[in-house]
Amino acid sequence: MSRYEANQPVRLAVTPGEPAGIGPELCVQSYSNFSGEIQPIYFADPDLLRERARLLGVDITLNDWSTTKEFVSDKLNYFPIPLQTTCEVARLDPANAPYVMACLSSALALCQAGSLQAMVTGPVNKAVINDAGIVFSGHTEWLAKETGTPDVVMMFVSDSLKIALATTHLPLRAVPDAINRQSLRQVIQITMAELETKFGIDQPRLLVCGLNPHAGEGGHLGTEETEVIIPVLAELSKTGLQIEGPVPADTAFTEHRLATTDAVLVMYHDQGLPVLKHQGFGEAVNVTLGLPVIRTSVDHGTALDLAGTGKGDCKSLKGAIECAARLARTFQKENEMSVPEAS
Repeated sequence: MSRYEANQPVRLAVTPGEPAGIGPELCVQSYSNFSGEIQPIYFADPDLLRERARLLGVDITLNDWSTTKEFVSDKLNYFPIPLQTTCEVARLDPANAPYVMACLSSALALCQAGSLQAMVTGPVNKAVINDAGIVFSGHTEWLAKETGTPDVVMMFVSDSLKIALATTHLPLRAVPDAINRQSLRQVIQITMAELETKFGIDQPRLLVCGLNPHAGEGGHLGTEETEVIIPVLAELSKTGLQIEGPVPADTAFTEHRLATTDAVLVMYHDQGLPVLKHQGFGEAVNVTLGLPVIRTSVDHGTALDLAGTGKGDCKSLKGAIECAARLARTFQKENEMSVPEAS
């Protein structure tokens, strides 16, 4: 993780994602929403940003940050990545998949080098990337592989809810086999550690959902709880971690349970995300825990039907940028507090 002085602005890499989708115009809409304490650098083709601004009827002035590394507060600061071919709004083209990946690779490299303190990713279309012959199951998995991180955790954050996932982008029939004692132990340990170091929560409390209806009903509706989840929770609770569960997912998100927890761990993607997105779609932020860099993302897709119309809402991208900045500052503060004073 890169370090920076606490009184300096947080500089972040922002990748727009699929060029034919809504990502580029969200960048155009969002860049002027921040004070000097947050400095987003957009990794994109500048002509794409100009064209999308033209469609929106927005006047923008661009600054090529890559040439001087000087941030200009009243301009859209960008790091140039050229498109592979002409991009037509709302029309997916596998030929531009390498462009999408180049934006990500360049942003990650500068974060790893310490030039930027976090990266924020816009929505991509996984199918068109794979159609181009690039194996890609998602940002989370790609970042884990590129950084050599064996275990990461996907977490979604809103103003009132944090949901971590024990498994990520898997077919439902593959979920039970992916949940074993070792993997679940790693997910919980990473989640609890990051709640402390990046979210600044002392002694975090985690509520864990069961996999099966009624959390397995004592083994009558599935044995994953009795064979995997309960033993792991018992083991980790003995180390001092504050963990409750497994609880049935249909009662995990009630008011009285959420009042006594800092985060909820669900067993699979659609067990928890419908709750969060019903609560406030377009306002949540996706955070990858366990990486050596801070990464956040929007909670929505490419929205091809909205691309170029000006009807898109940059609220989630703005929230992802602000969340990344908070995490960077908190991480820095926690690191400073953990360094012993010189005698």
